[in-house]
Amino acid sequence: MDGENILQVFTLHLRATESPYFRAYGVVTAHTSNPVSHHPRWPLRATVPKMPHPPSAYAVGGFTMSLLLACDSISKSFGPRALFNNISISFDDQEKTGLIGPNGSGKSTLLKILAGIEKADTGNLTTRRKLRLGYLPQADVFEPGQSVLDVVLHAMSDDHSDEHERLTKVQILLDKIGFTQLDQSVDDLSGGWRKRLSLARELIQSPDLLLLDEPTNHLDLDGILWLEKLLSSASFSFVLCTHDRYFLENVTNRVVELSQAYSDGYLSVIGTYSSFLERREEYLAAQSAQQTAVASRVRREITWLQRGAKARTTKAKGRIQQAGEMMEDLAALKARNAQSQSVEIDFSATQRQTRKLLTVKDVAKSLGGKLLFSHLNLVLSPGMKLGLLGRNGSGKSTLIRLLTGELAPDAGQIWRADGLRIVHFDQKRAQVDPNLTVRRALAPAGDNFAYRGESIHVSAWARKFLFRLDQLDMHVGDLSGGEQARILLADLVARPADLLILDEPTNDLDIPSLEVLEESLQDFPGALVLVTHDRFMLDRISTELLALDGNGAARRFADFAQWERAREEQVQATTEAARASTARPVTKDASAPPARKKLSWSEQREFEKMEETILTAEETLHAAQTIMEDPAVLKDHVKLREACSAVDIAQTRVAALYARWEELEERKG
Repeated sequence: MDGENILQVFTLHLRATESPYFRAYGVVTAHTSNPVSHHPRWPLRATVPKMPHPPSAYAVGGFTMSLLLACDSISKSFGPRALFNNISISFDDQEKTGLIGPNGSGKSTLLKILAGIEKADTGNLTTRRKLRLGYLPQADVFEPGQSVLDVVLHAMSDDHSDEHERLTKVQILLDKIGFTQLDQSVDDLSGGWRKRLSLARELIQSPDLLLLDEPTNHLDLDGILWLEKLLSSASFSFVLCTHDRYFLENVTNRVVELSQAYSDGYLSVIGTYSSFLERREEYLAAQSAQQTAVASRVRREITWLQRGAKARTTKAKGRIQQAGEMMEDLAALKARNAQSQSVEIDFSATQRQTRKLLTVKDVAKSLGGKLLFSHLNLVLSPGMKLGLLGRNGSGKSTLIRLLTGELAPDAGQIWRADGLRIVHFDQKRAQVDPNLTVRRALAPAGDNFAYRGESIHVSAWARKFLFRLDQLDMHVGDLSGGEQARILLADLVARPADLLILDEPTNDLDIPSLEVLEESLQDFPGALVLVTHDRFMLDRISTELLALDGNGAARRFADFAQWERAREEQVQATTEAARASTARPVTKDASAPPARKKLSWSEQREFEKMEETILTAEETLHAAQTIMEDPAVLKDHVKLREACSAVDIAQTRVAALYARWEELEERKG
C-alpha cells in the first residue's frame, strides 16, 4: 500500500472515531482494550447513513452518550492570518478532553467561540438544549473589594433556592476547595488562590461542560496536584487547554491537537496523552509517506508534460488537469508537513573543566521575618541538573537570587568559580524590552552576528525560533506570551554559560517547544538549576531534586517519584495525627492526672540505653548525609538515589527513637 492509501485509511479511522454519526450508527467492528473510554478506537468498516441533524444521544458499546456541543465548519482569522479553517468537531458528556496545539494555532480562541464569547467567521455552533456551560479564562478577574464569599454567591444569581440553602452550598464548596476565611478580600489573594476562586465560581453553577484555558497557571505544584485530583473525579465533561503533559495524561480521556499540520485542521484521539503521541506519530509518518508518493507521481507527470502530447486529445487534456491537481495536493502536503516543525534550541557551554562551579555552605536566609531555609549545603558541578521544588513563597526564587549574587545570605557562604558565566531565565520576563522590534531583540548589534564562531543572519536565526519574516519589524510587546518566551530563549542560546538558571521557562511554551527544550537541556554539559511546575520536564531532566518547605527545611530527593512518596507519607501522617487528637477520650475528671503504666523490665533496659542508641543513630545519619554530599555521588544518578534512600531511612530511624524516648520518659515520670 503506498503512502497516499495509508493516509486515506488512517484518516478514515480517525474520522470514524471523531464523528458522532460513526459512533452511533456506522461501526461494525472496533478494536479497544479500554471499555471505560466508551469509544471505538479503530473501526474496520463503517457506513454512514445520511442524517439531516446530529442525534442528541447515541449508544455505543452499551453506554448512552449525550452530545453536548458540536461545531460545523467553523473558521476564524485575525487580519490576513487564518487560525483555523472549516473545523468540525463535537463533544459529548462522557469526554474529558485535552486541547493542545502550537502557539498561535487558536486554542484559546476556539474555547472562546465554544463559550459564546467570540463568534466564528464562518460555520455553525450547536448546543444541547438547556446546556449548562462554564468557562474558566486564563486571567482571573474580580470586582475590587469583593470578598471570597461574595464572588461565589454572586455567581448563583440564577439559583432560586432560599438564601440559607445557597449559603450552605457555597460554604461546602469553598471548604472543599480549601478556603478558610470566606470574608477575605479578593484583592489580598495570591495568584494561585485567585485561580481556585475562579474555579469555584464556575463549579457552583454545576456545569455540564466546563471549558478551562490554562487552569494550572499561577498554581504551585501542590495546587496542580489538587486540581488534578478534582478533575479526575469530576462528574461533568470538560475541555481544557494546557501544556502540562502529566496533567493531560492523568485527567483526560481524549486529546485533540489543533494544527494546520492535519488535513482536517486537528487530530483527535480517544485515550490518554501517551496514546495520542502514538497515534500522532503514525499519522505524521503516513502523511510524510504520502508526500513522498505524490512527489514521485508528480515527477513522472512533469516528465510526460515536458515531452509534449502528440495530440491534444480529450484524454491528454484530462491528464494535464490531473497533473495540476496533483501538484496542488503536493504543495498542500508540504505545507502541512512543514507545520510540524518546532523551535531549535541548543544551549552553548564554555567547556570549563572546573569541577566545582558554585558551592553553598551552611547558608540561611529569611525574608519578612520568616525563615526560608538554613544550614543549606550545595555543590553545583558540570553535568549536574538540580530541580527546585516547593510551594509558592517557599524560597525558590530567593535561592536563585542568592546563586546569581543578587542577594546576600544571612548566614553561611557562597563561592563561585573565577569568571563563572551564569545565564538566567527570569520567569517575570523582565529581560524583554517591549519597545524593541523582533529584529533588534534577536540581533541587537546588527542583522549579522557571531554564533559559535560563524556569522548568522537575523532572518535565519528568526526561523530557528519559528518567527516569520514579516514579524521581524513587529514590537516585542505585540507578541504572544509564547513568542516572547522564544525571544528570551534565543538570547540564552546565543550566550555561552557555565551555569544555566531557568525560572519557569515552560510558561507559554507549546508542547513541541517543550520537547525540544528538554532535549537541549539534557545535552547541556554545564550545570543547571531548574524551577518549573512542569512535572514531566522536572522528572526527565533533573539528576537531583531539592525541596524547600518554606519553614527552614530543605530535603534532597533522587527523583520526582521519591518526592511524591515522601509527600504522601507526610500527608497521611498529618491526617492520622489529626484523627488521633480528635479521637482521644475525655477523662471524667479533667483535673486528675492520667494514670501511668509502669515500665516493664525490658522497657526499663531500653530506656537506660536510649541515649546511646540515639547517638549511634545520629552518627549513622551524619555518615549517610556525608556520602550524599560527596561530589562523586552527586554525579552518579544511581549512587545518589541509593544515598538519598539511606538518608531517608536514617532520618526516620532517628525520629522514631526520639518519639519512643519521649514516650518512655513520660510513662516513667
